[in-house]
Amino acid sequence: MNMTSRFSQRIRLRHLHAFVATAQQGTLVRAAQQLGITQPALSKTLNELESLAGERLFSRNRQGAELTAAGARFLQDASRVLDALNVLGRTLASDSEALPAPLHIGALPTTLVSLVAPVVVGLQQQSPGWRMQVTTLANDALMMAVRSGQLTLGIGRMSDPSRMEGLNFELLYHETLRLVVAPHHPLLHSDVSLAEALSWPLVLSPRGTVPRQNAEALIVSHGLAVPKGCVETLSVTLARCLTLQYGYVWLVPYGAVRDDLFSNHLRALPLPTQGMAEPLGIITRQEALSSPEQQRLIAALRQRVLDVPV
Repeated sequence: MNMTSRFSQRIRLRHLHAFVATAQQGTLVRAAQQLGITQPALSKTLNELESLAGERLFSRNRQGAELTAAGARFLQDASRVLDALNVLGRTLASDSEALPAPLHIGALPTTLVSLVAPVVVGLQQQSPGWRMQVTTLANDALMMAVRSGQLTLGIGRMSDPSRMEGLNFELLYHETLRLVVAPHHPLLHSDVSLAEALSWPLVLSPRGTVPRQNAEALIVSHGLAVPKGCVETLSVTLARCLTLQYGYVWLVPYGAVRDDLFSNHLRALPLPTQGMAEPLGIITRQEALSSPEQQRLIAALRQRVLDVPV
């Protein structure tokens, strides 16, 4: 049996799903969570795939899993296979009583509360049959998923021109950072300094993300360093819990805490600078045709930003 025959006969859908999820998420931990399996099971599946392919598809290190050159090429083909299967599934379910396929979008975790949730609610109130699948991803994974066609669109950040190749970006707003704490936190006094704030337990975005880069730039601009014992997470739920219940200081993009700040569930520290403003908007694939549902969603996102500036 030659290599090609062996690969085609032994490859399974679980290999492709495991590979694409890991490529999107950038770490085995987050990919395993997305797939609903254990990390050892995911690692075993990826090892099987690399054995079948005869090449390393990922370079794994402490920061996560990065695609090799062979992995980047394989991602395009794997995405096309999964997309074709999705089309086949929709075709088989295209009888008159079948539900339409949900609109699948990706969004940064920081956009969910103040932007995505109100838009989804509004669309479903206007059209009770409206179906949408929302996946939270880091920005690089989000762009990759839109480019491959796995996502209809993404709500993310503008990136370097080389990373935006094949993608369109429509600006919705510029986002800055906030240092927030629970109400009645001891740091809530008029002469608080950034150095004093960083002496408390800190939660911020993981390394490699744009908010983390901006956080580090902000801290370094004041002649300080990122504390070694900080908690790094993309989970708004975890960060909010640490801030409200355990006294942590949270350095976070404003959109993630906008509603909490307006309702005084969280308070922003009175510091003079909030870091570089980052463009955040709608990411779509170039030359992709927009469905009526996608056009309605985009219109609703634009209107939300006009009605309630983020």
